[in-house]
Amino acid sequence: MDMKITKEAVIESLKTISLPGEGENIVGKGLVSNVMIFGDQVDIDLELQNPSLQARKKLEVTILKTLHEQVYEKAKIKINTKVLSPPSPNEQIKGKPIKGIENIIAISSGKGGVGKSTITANIAVTLSKMGCKVGILDADIYGPSIPTMFDMEGSRPLSVQVDGKSKMKPIENFGVKVLSIGFFTKPNQAVIWRGPMASKALNQMIFDAAWGDLDFLLIDLPPGTGDIHLSIVQSLPLNGAVVVSTPQNVALADAKKGIAMFQQDSINVPVLGVIENMSYFTPSELPKNKYYIFGKRGAEFLAKDKQVPFLGALPLVQSIREAADVGRPAVLQQQNNLTNQFDKITKKLVSETLSRNQNLPPTKSVEITNLVGCEAIKS
Repeated sequence: MDMKITKEAVIESLKTISLPGEGENIVGKGLVSNVMIFGDQVDIDLELQNPSLQARKKLEVTILKTLHEQVYEKAKIKINTKVLSPPSPNEQIKGKPIKGIENIIAISSGKGGVGKSTITANIAVTLSKMGCKVGILDADIYGPSIPTMFDMEGSRPLSVQVDGKSKMKPIENFGVKVLSIGFFTKPNQAVIWRGPMASKALNQMIFDAAWGDLDFLLIDLPPGTGDIHLSIVQSLPLNGAVVVSTPQNVALADAKKGIAMFQQDSINVPVLGVIENMSYFTPSELPKNKYYIFGKRGAEFLAKDKQVPFLGALPLVQSIREAADVGRPAVLQQQNNLTNQFDKITKKLVSETLSRNQNLPPTKSVEITNLVGCEAIKS
């Protein structure tokens, strides 16, 4: 007598299958469009986004093996795979939300050395001091510096079980959860990876991590525009991006390209604002003097020209560099002009985020529900 196969049993079995490098199962990702049962015959319709022939065949073999083992060993299984074409230039590239994370903000810069990671670290700690739950994903695959700034060098994330799956537990310090490729490489080891390899590692840190509930996940992007930036946009629904620049023309030219990338029709990520770093230098012995080493108000004028908010300017201060080098972000110092400036910038960033969330169409906005303890939104 043939065993009766149920649709529910087939779907439950398919939920145990995931694509390589992705945490969510093929049912949860919406890749299974239909399942039909005809006696001992099972018809499965799949919709895949431009897979390689090898990946497609491997998935089909895995499905056959899993259903024969878990549902019915004599089942006649037919798999119909529809390959979806990549999005056209007019379609937006959007990732799926991560459960428990309310706002995802990318911090970027057109060129390296403008202080993007330092600003990311200090904004994260400022948000934490304001009562927000904060995480940092260090997506600067080739030059991760966040572990140094949080005194986490040499640390290794532990593995924890979440809903029966093994996940990486971010390392926490100063109230900020952190994951970085720097946790998985030796201090003197160079990361020499091609784009697909780097993107795969990044996806694992995003989807195979136990972030828990977060009000803000800040993503420290690599400088420039490239593979990693596209991977982030495709993997995650960004609420917005912040562009960091110094006032000098060379940095501004690259920052302009960074803004243009986020504003492309196919990406369309709101630019929440521009931050000008190293605006001026004031020597301690001459506190009233300001020396505009890299130029004056360049990033502010760029923001005005591109019609994006200007979040604020930060001076070139030795204590910021010293604090980053010893793994203790500068905003943990006693309240002073610098911490006040970071407070203003952070509150303005939160304000712009909330404004964007309210003004975006309902299907694309992220509903703010868990920011009750976050003072930043009350100011």
